Amino acid sequence: MPPSLFAPGLRDRLQFNLNRLREKIWFRPLLLCLVSLIGVGMAHLADDLLPMAPLPDVSSDTLETLLRIITSSMLVIAVFAAGSMLTAYSSAASVATPRAFTLVVADDISQYALSTFIGAFIFGIVGLIALMNGFYGRSGRFALFLITVTVFTIVVLSFVTWVDRIARLGRVTNTIDRVEKAATSSLMEHGRSPTLRARSAANDAFKNPDSSWDLVIRAQEVGYLQRINLAELQQASESLDLEVVIEILPGAFVTPQRILARAISSKPIESGAAERLAMSFRVGNRRTFDDDPRFGLLVLSEIASRALSPAVNDPGTAIYIIGTFVRLFTKWVDGSCQRPDDADEPPRFDRLWMQELALEDLFDDAFQAIGRDGASTLEVGLRIQKGLSLISALPKSGIREAARAQATLALHHGEKALRLAQDVARLRKAAGWVLHPEHLGDEITLGR
Repeated sequence: MPPSLFAPGLRDRLQFNLNRLREKIWFRPLLLCLVSLIGVGMAHLADDLLPMAPLPDVSSDTLETLLRIITSSMLVIAVFAAGSMLTAYSSAASVATPRAFTLVVADDISQYALSTFIGAFIFGIVGLIALMNGFYGRSGRFALFLITVTVFTIVVLSFVTWVDRIARLGRVTNTIDRVEKAATSSLMEHGRSPTLRARSAANDAFKNPDSSWDLVIRAQEVGYLQRINLAELQQASESLDLEVVIEILPGAFVTPQRILARAISSKPIESGAAERLAMSFRVGNRRTFDDDPRFGLLVLSEIASRALSPAVNDPGTAIYIIGTFVRLFTKWVDGSCQRPDDADEPPRFDRLWMQELALEDLFDDAFQAIGRDGASTLEVGLRIQKGLSLISALPKSGIREAARAQATLALHHGEKALRLAQDVARLRKAAGWVLHPEHLGDEITLGR
């Protein structure tokens, strides 16, 4: 295998594309169909490898009966499984939010079960055709029998596991947990390395570019910035002998007029450099969870807003999501405090400059919509203030100010929406946990 296949930029690109394939329903069934065909062919190899072995003589009638059972039953089960999964997907999109659909589709157990059913059906069809045409000898029939029994066992185990999973798939709490898991992964990556191992442009002169810039890199299409392949961009910067300052983060909506990055060099920059550098910025029609932690917070907030709508009227889901936000911010801050072993080493991408996630944006994505849509529900307003009070106590610079800003905004929404003066007084008292914590001696918890 060529050494270039191990290049970090290519690995990142392959991993991103593999994650997108996992979101496709057809991908794993196709793989299992190929495995089924290989299994049928491997049974025939037993005739060539063990032609005279004293193996039990399994009759063709026995194998034909088993394969017909697989063929007739697996097609029905596969259709039933597909229908059940589509119902769960529709429920996830309508009860939670369509933005979480890709996470529900990517459920490993459901996709594996459907793939097993379809693969077993293909195995039964192809094996039956081969058997009835005399494709197998004595050793081949015995090998096919063993493979058939193995397929039966896998199908039964997959079905039992799948029934347990499909009962939960599409439920709002299951969808919330999936979004939380995706958001946690992305937030932890940013927590351990706020600039993803590039140089920080937060306090650098590059933050306010002027005429000294040599090259502007713009988006080549309209859509959301899904990924920045930093390893590939670093390699291109080294070969072009320049430095790149990335001005936006994944999740931003871009057009051909939007500047993605700027580059400088002490030498003349060769023609075509902008197009080459722009190839490291992947733009698509929708946002993804992989490198966009704000998207996870936004999707959770959207689920809460839908739960607070008059048609649903489920404040309990919004309260549950507020607790999820407390966990997410806590894990993010913990990740920031846990410095990796190579934290004191020079940045891995020393030719790239990158902005950190803005605290204000994270708090807006998480709490702004809930504070607005849940303003008329006292329980939600109180839980927002309690959650923000816990987050504001986390050991991170600027987090207290960002929490206070959201607490003030939620308080203003509540003062306008609540009808009873007693409810407004309770909300103001709860807001004091965030705005004036120095006057409070009681410990704040999320319990009612």
